[in-house]
Amino acid sequence: MIELDKAGGVWTATLNRPEKANALTEAMLTRLAEIAEQAGQPGGARVLILTGAGKVFSAGADLDAMGEGLATSPVWERLSSAIAALPGLSIAALNGTVAGGAIGMALACDLRVAATGAEVFYPVMKRGFLPQPSDPARLSALIGPARAKLILLAGQRINTETALAWGLYDRIAEPGALMDAAHELAEPVLAATFEHAAAIKRLIP
Repeated sequence: MIELDKAGGVWTATLNRPEKANALTEAMLTRLAEIAEQAGQPGGARVLILTGAGKVFSAGADLDAMGEGLATSPVWERLSSAIAALPGLSIAALNGTVAGGAIGMALACDLRVAATGAEVFYPVMKRGFLPQPSDPARLSALIGPARAKLILLAGQRINTETALAWGLYDRIAEPGALMDAAHELAEPVLAATFEHAAAIKRLIP
């Protein structure tokens, strides 16, 4: 349910469970974490792109798996920590709505490119769970504490244009042009040496 393509220094990991809105299981999260960890090793990815198949990036945790403890599993933090630690560029290419715990991997990426119509919502208040530990701080750093509270406490669903205006998304593209937009952002990194790009990334808090 996770597909990995490696081409010219770009690793593309695709959530491929569209019949379930790419709802995440423990096995899927573990595989994504393994990919991110491998991408950060010497000779790994210059650029890591995360995207999804179908019309939804991810509905978050699989509801059946949540009842089995997935909501509090450490695998979420393992994944987001591995993405955040990458020396190369990480891009979330959000082909559709991103919800719940799936927001964590998008927040951990350096850049977020979204298809038109891609919404954001994180229904932790409704579900009775806490967000993943690193998510509130990353969310607040991007859009400010009040807007983070609108999403996490007030349960607001944020549309594409608002997410772009707030800085949660960095670019919007038509669905058919989403991956082109992601690859365009990756081009300067691929044209530079790995050491140069990684050194610049280390300078940015």
